Amino acid sequence: MGESRYVVRSTRFQHQKQQSVVSLCTKLAKAWITFTIFIFVFFILLLGASHFRLEMVYTFILSKSRLQESSIFTKNINKTAIPKIIPKIPLHCTLVNNSTTQTCPSNYPTKFEPEISSAETCPDYFRWIQQDLKVWQETGITRETLERAKPNAHFRLVIKSGRLYVDKYDKAYQTRDVFTIWGILQLLRMYPGQVPDLELLFLCHDRPGIWKKNFRQEDNATWPPPPLFHYCGHRDAYDIVFPDWSFWGWPEVNIKEWNKLSVAIKEGNKKVKWEDRVPYAYWKGNPMVSIARRNFMKCNVSDKYDPMVRLFVQDWKRETRGGFKGSNLEDQCTHRYKIYIEGNAWSVSEKYILACDSMTLLIKPEFYDFFVRSMIPMEHYWPIRPNNCVDLKFAVEWGNNNTDKAQVIGRQGSEYMMKNLEMKYVYDYMLYVLQGYGKLMKLDVTVPENATEVCSETMACPISDGGLIRQCMDDSLVMSPSVKSACDLPQPYGDGELKSFLEKQENAEREVERWTDEYWEVQNKKISAVI
Repeated sequence: MGESRYVVRSTRFQHQKQQSVVSLCTKLAKAWITFTIFIFVFFILLLGASHFRLEMVYTFILSKSRLQESSIFTKNINKTAIPKIIPKIPLHCTLVNNSTTQTCPSNYPTKFEPEISSAETCPDYFRWIQQDLKVWQETGITRETLERAKPNAHFRLVIKSGRLYVDKYDKAYQTRDVFTIWGILQLLRMYPGQVPDLELLFLCHDRPGIWKKNFRQEDNATWPPPPLFHYCGHRDAYDIVFPDWSFWGWPEVNIKEWNKLSVAIKEGNKKVKWEDRVPYAYWKGNPMVSIARRNFMKCNVSDKYDPMVRLFVQDWKRETRGGFKGSNLEDQCTHRYKIYIEGNAWSVSEKYILACDSMTLLIKPEFYDFFVRSMIPMEHYWPIRPNNCVDLKFAVEWGNNNTDKAQVIGRQGSEYMMKNLEMKYVYDYMLYVLQGYGKLMKLDVTVPENATEVCSETMACPISDGGLIRQCMDDSLVMSPSVKSACDLPQPYGDGELKSFLEKQENAEREVERWTDEYWEVQNKKISAVI
């Protein structure tokens, strides 16, 4: 009985033990299966994520260049690229068969912060801005001071809350006033909200209007001089130098806006290599605008020697009748040397001549435009004394005997135009001049009763039949605010620094004069010996 109980108890114990082992194995098996499933699912998810990540990288690589071309990106705090929408500002013409009045849109951008900070310093000619405004730094510009410029002005221009108003006093020659105003309107479209409220008076004639001899800083004298904006300056004048109308086109003579024309000239430069160009100095223009030009035409002829120049009269009436086929500036870069001479004052032809890759023979000017003052003789051009034909001949002879050096001077002058005078810099210069001028105003900016609000639409839309005026406007229209901020304004010249710079220019001119005089001393002896 005891053994039977023991056997039964032992058998039951073994059975329970077996059940425990089976139960443990079952639990272990379930755990293993669960773990295996987990690993499998995790692996599948990992593969999927990797594949998704690879697709994203692949897609990003393929689309990166397109994104850079079509969008401007900023970064948020999570470092996620967010496209910034750049507002487009096309012309909004509402005229219908001239039965309605064109008005200015009310939805112009009033402020737009450029997303790309400028990492570049403005060209050196920006350093002259403070020099041009220096005379008003102590006193500022009061209402009384401003109004004294009115007798010389063609129009008053008012900018208030980003909108532009014009009060015209006199008709300017051709469309000078039209494209001057148009250019300022494009500035407002390019840098909305960055031009301060201001009033200015603008002169559209060739010569300056505010001469220093009429304004002296002494007792019982009129001081300060009235501020007058103008296209050129003079060492004896106070006019504020501003870009001329031709940067936006000169339709009367079929000159395209500068952005388009500079590209055409650059392409034209490639047609004839410098060494293959005609080894003479070339000029084509209207000699009737000044005595200096009429005397200059005499350099074409000499009974003693080859003058080495080719001078041509530009007959604009004939060109107009012939469709301007013989006056395309991009087709006139065929000579190794080109001559610049002033007209009645400065000439807008200066930038076109300097851009030609030819060595510019620059007859010493009296007047200057805004960009030329930082150019250096023998780096950007060859200086020529006024009324001196023999200087031209020597310059050409020197160039043909020093072709490498002459070609470098021509190239550097052209690069100065193409790089330092691109339209972005022209607008930047305008912006800084107007900002500096606005800070000097000590008056309440007021829109005159006779002034009219002007915008791109009121100027361009009424010209519905095409033509060169509308073409110039369409070509130069700023379609959106600049995504890039204005260049960094360089420090103005200190008195000592400016003196040193001017001495550098003068020393280069004197050296060329010495070379020329020495050359002709030898040549005259040879000519005398032959006679």
